[in-house]
Amino acid sequence: MTSHDTGAGQAEPRTAKRGFPVLVLLPLVVFAGLAALFLFKLTLGGDPQKIPSALINKPAPEFDLPPVEGLTEGHTAVPGFSRQDLSGKISVVNVFASWCVPCRQEHPLLEDLAKVEGIQLLGINYKDKPENARRFLGSLGNPYQRVGADTAGRTAIEWGVYGVPETFVIDGDGMIRYKFIGPLSSETYQNVFLPELKKIMASDKS
Repeated sequence: MTSHDTGAGQAEPRTAKRGFPVLVLLPLVVFAGLAALFLFKLTLGGDPQKIPSALINKPAPEFDLPPVEGLTEGHTAVPGFSRQDLSGKISVVNVFASWCVPCRQEHPLLEDLAKVEGIQLLGINYKDKPENARRFLGSLGNPYQRVGADTAGRTAIEWGVYGVPETFVIDGDGMIRYKFIGPLSSETYQNVFLPELKKIMASDKS
């Protein structure tokens, strides 16, 4: 018989096995995942206009936004708007915020856009304070015929907004026909956005 004794009644001390601290690796895993996603967008998805939108050629979602509190044009209050205000006319809906630096950069182009005949330019003020929105439009000018206050950001989610600014073109039947992601530049305004808008306007007349 083989004995397992090691000495005079003394047993070998046992070293307790400790589990691997998995939680220590969790931040590293999350960081690696985010880095991989960023790299994917940078290399394969660098052009934000190639991001698909599930709402293209579908009706604009139902919504009813109140006006920005205290926002006026002259002595007249600038109204908010709802889904019903998108029917019967080509609408361009721009999602903006006072804290958005690219929104400030594209603003002069929106003022030019407001002069295009046959459309109405509407603004969704995203997660903003009314006093900041008033200051923003007061200093830069208000190109919008209506401005809806989306203080909670829920309407923007319904529209599938990735971030501000974004601009949508809706036809006279209330169907979303085009979406421009990111700020308009002079080049993209002239060479991308306006041609798409004119195409939709021509199709809407036929």
